Amino acid sequence: MGNSKLYKGSLTTIIMKLLAENDKMYGYEITQKVKKLTQGELNITEGALYPALHKLEADGLLHVEVKKVDNRLRKYYKLTEKGTKETANLLTELQRYIETMQHLVNPKFSLD
Repeated sequence: MGNSKLYKGSLTTIIMKLLAENDKMYGYEITQKVKKLTQGELNITEGALYPALHKLEADGLLHVEVKKVDNRLRKYYKLTEKGTKETANLLTELQRYIETMQHLVNPKFSLD
């Protein structure tokens, strides 16, 4: 995919937005939801997802809950209160970035 570099910088925001909308999710569920929402345009690899999840947890933005499902342990990720606040900040920052890029790429078109 040609624009994977653009998505890479948004991975944290994507993860946190999904968790804000879905309360708690496990890793594979996150990858499949992103694939579905982007109609296959974005495939998040385990090699990208899990380091991001671990960093968010270490930063106090995620809480991890382990549950046994079908004789396997599954980690569910959920936003902490701090994570919920940070998600709002990231989404505002992303919206500003999109608007700025839109003005640069197509100055005659505006989302306002």
